[in-house]
Amino acid sequence: MKERKTIYLCLAHMSEEGIEQKYVKEAFDTNWVVPLGPNVNAFEEDLKNFVGGKNEVVALSAGTAAVHLALLACGVGPGDEVLVQSFTFCASSHPITYLGATPIFVDSEADTWNMDPDLLEEAIKDRIIKTGKKPKAIVPVYLYGMPAKIDRIIAVADKYGIPVIEDAAEGLGSRYKGKVCGTFGRYGVLSFNGNKMITTSGGGALICPNGDMKRKIMFYATQARESYPYYQHEEIGYNYRMSNICAGIGRGQMTVLDEHITHHKHIQSLYRTLLKDVRGITLHENPDERYDSNFWLCTITLAPTLYVEGEEYAYQVAVQGAVGGAAGVVHQAFSLHTNCEPNKNVEAMRTALAKAGVESRPLWKPMHKQPVYATNPSYTNGVSERLFATGLCLPSGPYVTDEDVAYIVNEIKTLINE
Repeated sequence: MKERKTIYLCLAHMSEEGIEQKYVKEAFDTNWVVPLGPNVNAFEEDLKNFVGGKNEVVALSAGTAAVHLALLACGVGPGDEVLVQSFTFCASSHPITYLGATPIFVDSEADTWNMDPDLLEEAIKDRIIKTGKKPKAIVPVYLYGMPAKIDRIIAVADKYGIPVIEDAAEGLGSRYKGKVCGTFGRYGVLSFNGNKMITTSGGGALICPNGDMKRKIMFYATQARESYPYYQHEEIGYNYRMSNICAGIGRGQMTVLDEHITHHKHIQSLYRTLLKDVRGITLHENPDERYDSNFWLCTITLAPTLYVEGEEYAYQVAVQGAVGGAAGVVHQAFSLHTNCEPNKNVEAMRTALAKAGVESRPLWKPMHKQPVYATNPSYTNGVSERLFATGLCLPSGPYVTDEDVAYIVNEIKTLINE
């Protein structure tokens, strides 16, 4: 019997015409094998047009680098505080610490799973009382592609004169009220990691409000070199520019971006139909017509009372290797439990799907529950902790077929005796 292929969350998918290889070959043929060049310039122009044509874009080595430089451009430095969404990947908060500043975590609202605007304002007021100064920046995130209540977040930020850096690493192509996510605040962060909507094999970009801000970001991204015939440095800079090789991949990927977005939305619609009447399973959806998620990853929550076959054996063996991600786990854990973890039925679902050849992944663990941030102030309401305990990401990438989704849902139904 032929072994069934593993169904992964979201694999990199190249254009059928091999356009990526064409641009990469051009870079080699012309010896533009450096972190600048025709592919970088053209990729930035393609991205600029995609996000509406009014903003400028800088291609960088990673989405994390984009967060770092945006914070730097907003004047974040030692002793400052930055309000950041807690329900996110660590790349949203770690760059704050690179600058000697302190991440202050803000919990989510239940509709979009993103930063709660009411809690945000409460946090601002409290930090002003406690520290005597305003937070230096606000970093909301578009979790799994879902647009945040960004108009309300911007209104709160404007009220207190605090710049907003949108972490749209997972939200390329998502829109709110028809406007591209990443273009509402002062800066917008994009990621082209291997499992994102498009890839450059690794890389990111920063959406900037104008040409002056783009030049400022490029200055810091190229070691902050001054315009002398020798290397003169008056500020600290970074080696964050995207390679011309990687940008060649990005140029080819831009030709399939719309196709990828359409596919992810189609996969979401299949899950919607097939999971419609499945007890105890809730598919995360756009709250209303204002929201237009790219559904980078399709996500479900399991009712805490839902029995999943084998849950009594959950968390009995430490994880070996990677779980639902491109990067391997290289630091071995020595305990089976932490202070905050998915419910046993979620872990049982994950491990059973893995045995059936389906990659799934728990939702992001809230940053305010991460040991590395144990002493950081946080403003919480229980939403992200509840979602982390009950949620699971399902495959949605370009290689996921209609038949794959039917198979996945059938496996889920079997595990809950549906």
